[in-house]
Amino acid sequence: MVEAYRLGLTGWPLKHSLSPALHQAALASLGLEGDYRCFPIEPLPEGVEPMRDLLGRMRTGELKGLNVTVPHKESVINYLDRLTAAAERIGAVNTIFMDGHNLVGDNTDRDGFLADLDFTRAPAIGHALVLGAGGAARAVVDGLCGRGWKVWVAARRFRQAQEVAESLNRPRKPAIIPLKLEPRTLTEVIEKVKLIVNATPLGMKPHSDTTPWPEGVGFPEQALVYDLVYMPQETRLTREARVAGLPAVTGMGMLVEQAALAFERWTGYPAPRHAMRLAAERWGGIETCH
Repeated sequence: MVEAYRLGLTGWPLKHSLSPALHQAALASLGLEGDYRCFPIEPLPEGVEPMRDLLGRMRTGELKGLNVTVPHKESVINYLDRLTAAAERIGAVNTIFMDGHNLVGDNTDRDGFLADLDFTRAPAIGHALVLGAGGAARAVVDGLCGRGWKVWVAARRFRQAQEVAESLNRPRKPAIIPLKLEPRTLTEVIEKVKLIVNATPLGMKPHSDTTPWPEGVGFPEQALVYDLVYMPQETRLTREARVAGLPAVTGMGMLVEQAALAFERWTGYPAPRHAMRLAAERWGGIETCH
């Protein structure tokens, strides 16, 4: 049996999560018994004991896998036995699995993003602008740099962007430049950009009227806009980019791809991506976690 819980912040919209629908569709497609449930956990330190209890249930075999979402992607690391190379480099975990007696933290956001980026037929290489400096941004930046992209990381707190650049830049071939997320700095670089990625939560329900894009800054020509936010299915950022004549997608495809990679970690079976994508397409906007 595969039983997966999703760690998350109480009050964060886990009740609207698409993940249960994706994983239940995958299990049904392969004829596997199992269940995927949401399990909200308060931010640390309040959530320490519930988190330890959940991880303990993995060690006993009661649970076969865990997903981790904000705000625990970094804090959960201290309670694991080891990390995969990707999770260690990125410094964030979104998937946990057992390897023998060891709890292992992995990051499937990176490869999930790259897989969906290929699906969108984005430019193969160039200059990218990533908005945000959290765990999701780090996964995106690491993936792009691994493919040879030059990346500007823009954050409202410049020091956070600097930390991403310092930790992920290759010593012999630095490719990440930190920026402050403000109109003046973006205007100076925007004409070179071929890919814009929003890795902030701005624009997510219930705050669908927000956007990370500064007012008064035009979009570059011939760039793809990729918004990691997948709810709503059209964000303010993607809508405004399309009005400006640019191709724009949300993070629904990335969500499916990272879920498929996690499913494979937990079950050992190739994920039925077609069934998972159909589940995402059928999803009307709200899936309630019990």
